[in-house]
Amino acid sequence: MPIPRTPQPDALVIGAPKAGTSALHAALAQHPSVFSSRPKEPKYYLCADAPPPAYSGPGDAHSQQEWIWRSEDYQRLFESAREDQLRIESTPFYLYLRNARRRIAEELPDAKLIAVIRDPVDRAYSNWMHLWSDGLEPVSDFPTAFRLERQRIAQGWAPFWHYRRLGFYGHQLEDLYKHADGDRILVIRYRELVTEPAALLDRVCTFLGLETGVVQTIPRENSRPYVAPGPTTSALSKVLRAGASAGAFFPPQVWRRASRPLTGLMQSRGAAARPSLDAATRASLVDEFAADLDRLERVTGQSFTDWRDDSSAGSFAARVT
Repeated sequence: MPIPRTPQPDALVIGAPKAGTSALHAALAQHPSVFSSRPKEPKYYLCADAPPPAYSGPGDAHSQQEWIWRSEDYQRLFESAREDQLRIESTPFYLYLRNARRRIAEELPDAKLIAVIRDPVDRAYSNWMHLWSDGLEPVSDFPTAFRLERQRIAQGWAPFWHYRRLGFYGHQLEDLYKHADGDRILVIRYRELVTEPAALLDRVCTFLGLETGVVQTIPRENSRPYVAPGPTTSALSKVLRAGASAGAFFPPQVWRRASRPLTGLMQSRGAAARPSLDAATRASLVDEFAADLDRLERVTGQSFTDWRDDSSAGSFAARVT
């Protein structure tokens, strides 16, 4: 009689936030040989068998209630998987945090790791837009919010607020390769999810040892509409931030249910399309990543010249390359 498998993932999608990890997870979950965790993003390896840090940014105390940090709770996520299914979970912050990278390499020595990366300026802008449109980001100007990162980190804001540092993929992957064999790691790009979904999915399935040609499409991401600044937006955002703070004392589903009408009202005022960064602003932000892009090219052996351009590659929702 075969020995039951330890209830843990066989593969993880580890990065980066706002780079299409949710869309890739949803696509892989359609494969009959895949068992995907619920929640998709348990964040277990961010915690080291201890409660998450007491992050202090808007909404942080509320959202971290959903982190799964007890080993028995994490294992329970995978207990119902069939013996023949490949088990996955997708927490993009695993690529970002050093302790998570090293813990995964040590505790899951056979797991496959998929790092999804995106133009770091576009990723940061999408990250800011996500938080702004949810009423949590208090700064209506992206470049200003971007440059507040050091101050926010010093104040204990959670990783999702680290617009700049989350995009240092060269540094992150260089460290990951020191602790995990290269044949366990697949680096894919956001634009491949957008422009070549079937080919990309076949490449991922081959890497994971799954039958190819089974899943051909990738769902669109859950993108937020752009919410223009103004008195109404300001008022609703303040209520949402206050509610998120109070929501830390209630079960997460209670606050999500209570906040839905407010976020819906604010987002219903959104424009048809998000404003693009002007070339000068984008160029100044690209400079922030220049040294890390050099490192990323050395580590991966790939060219990322297009990420140095002064024009955006666009969003998944727009299907622009």
